[in-house]
Amino acid sequence: MSIACGLPLLECVYCLACTRWAWKRCLHTAGHDSENWPEATPEEFEPVPRLCRYILAVYEDDLRDPVCAPPGGYAIDPDCVITKKNYRDTQGRVPPYLLYLDHSHADIVLAIRGLNLGSQSDYKTLLDNKPGQRKFDGGYVHNGLLKAAGCVLDTECDTLRELVEKYPNYTLTFTGHSLGSGVAALLTIVVIRNNQRLANIDRRRIRCYAIAPARCMSLNLAVRYADVINSIVLQDDFLPRTATPLQDIFKSLFWYAFARWFIHTYNSFSPFMKR
Repeated sequence: MSIACGLPLLECVYCLACTRWAWKRCLHTAGHDSENWPEATPEEFEPVPRLCRYILAVYEDDLRDPVCAPPGGYAIDPDCVITKKNYRDTQGRVPPYLLYLDHSHADIVLAIRGLNLGSQSDYKTLLDNKPGQRKFDGGYVHNGLLKAAGCVLDTECDTLRELVEKYPNYTLTFTGHSLGSGVAALLTIVVIRNNQRLANIDRRRIRCYAIAPARCMSLNLAVRYADVINSIVLQDDFLPRTATPLQDIFKSLFWYAFARWFIHTYNSFSPFMKR
């Protein structure tokens, strides 16, 4: 009897604790995470707007006749695009990307687009993971994103090696947005660990700019490669600041059902949207 009487009290304490956690979570802002960080110099931030335009260029079907170019265009020379892959080319194993030879900035750029809400293959890549599933380089990484990074390197290895050898003074930059940034970040680590595949390229020539990155590696790896991988997060952007345990929400039946419904609706209306 006494135990039964104590259950409502325990329920109240549990509810209050959950309410307190949720309240603190709602009041948490991005400024708390970065209030002690040093400000980036203009030189450090200079590549970011340019690389964002390159990522947006991946969305275009024809760069010579762009449909949704930002003001000022993509600042990209179509003749210097080495390769441009779509979902059909990658068979859905990797988000679309392009490889661009940027002579004006002495840079070899591989840019990967972000999550496509109408692509089932992107969801499969994002959800192909569970805590502790993939141990890599002394830490843990996202399983699906690592496999996508490996596919990119296997496909473009020969081309990248030729460009790195032909232009020894050029930097090699990997960049991406959202889902693509996770692939770019892990691709950077894979290239550094297997630099012999790219003519033993020096680490100082490699860099990565991850725009709104998905969480894809454990803290020890993030610290170890902080000199190469730069994460750019806009204020309170949800995805990069989501705690790792909360990512399991996206694996729930509710979100999976919602994604399937959204894809079906998107595919149903896409023919009318293209007219």
